[in-house]
Amino acid sequence: MRKAKLVEKGNAPVTQPAKVDNSELSPSRQHDSSSGSHSEQLRKDLWLTKVDDLVLLLTDGGKRHLLRLQPGRLFHSNLGKVQHDELLDLPYGTTVFSHLGHAMLLLEPSLDDRMTRIKRNTQIIFPKDAAMIVRRLNLRAGSRVVEAGTGSGALTIALAWAVAPGGRVYSYEIREDHIRVARSNLEKMGLLQHVDLHSASILHGFNQTDVDALVLDLRTPWIFLEQARRALRPGGFFVSLVPTTNQVGDLLNGLEESGFADIAVEEVLVRNYKPVPDRLRPDDTMVGHTVYLISARPVVDAEDTRRWLSEERK
Repeated sequence: MRKAKLVEKGNAPVTQPAKVDNSELSPSRQHDSSSGSHSEQLRKDLWLTKVDDLVLLLTDGGKRHLLRLQPGRLFHSNLGKVQHDELLDLPYGTTVFSHLGHAMLLLEPSLDDRMTRIKRNTQIIFPKDAAMIVRRLNLRAGSRVVEAGTGSGALTIALAWAVAPGGRVYSYEIREDHIRVARSNLEKMGLLQHVDLHSASILHGFNQTDVDALVLDLRTPWIFLEQARRALRPGGFFVSLVPTTNQVGDLLNGLEESGFADIAVEEVLVRNYKPVPDRLRPDDTMVGHTVYLISARPVVDAEDTRRWLSEERK
């Protein structure tokens, strides 16, 4: 078995995988290894860090640090310093060490990392809820989705992540300070090119029509259901999120009166466990209620809405 070896890189040792000796391979494997396809090489290049990549450093204490790699820059924490140059051209999953000898794991950041480690001036949505919203909106590469209530841009990041490449997020926010923060966060996460930010009220409607999906993250979403219907394509996907049950009731009444069907109300609860095989048990803390998610689909003829009400409402 070929083991990884520890090499010195600058002041910090870096664990690197050992090189493969082609002499141990069969002649056919030797040929494939040396000539490989262009697409295979491109795929392998994605595993290596490069300039301007957003990367995650996971410390042995469980702290997570996001940084964008730039030559000549220095990452520093209470565990010591690491030169950005020492993190370039390494495969994700490499263990690196600070100048004080503390281990850090170099990883590609997940969507959760991107959403939860942003500058915020509003309460941001939890990844557990964002994941359900993306699912209920039926988003995929190429989808066009409208968002009302940009806030700090956490949900916007999840939407852009889902529709790229080829898709578009049109996000509306009336507060300029929120727009500035959201734009900065999207740019830092490398997703701004997939988003159009609109500093505008939606009282008179959206600029877009025939979009695939629409989400309202507003205090009184039932006021804007007609505007949502006009923006959505026939049979499009609608989601709204509100924190209280009385808001849910007002929204449900509004959806029934505004030509929406296939209505559902959900709450997402996630319980994490301590990953210790011989002592598996739940974490000591758990995120409880955050928001209610209400999803629906617009009906072409609003007069048909009553036909599709739940049995309890007919």
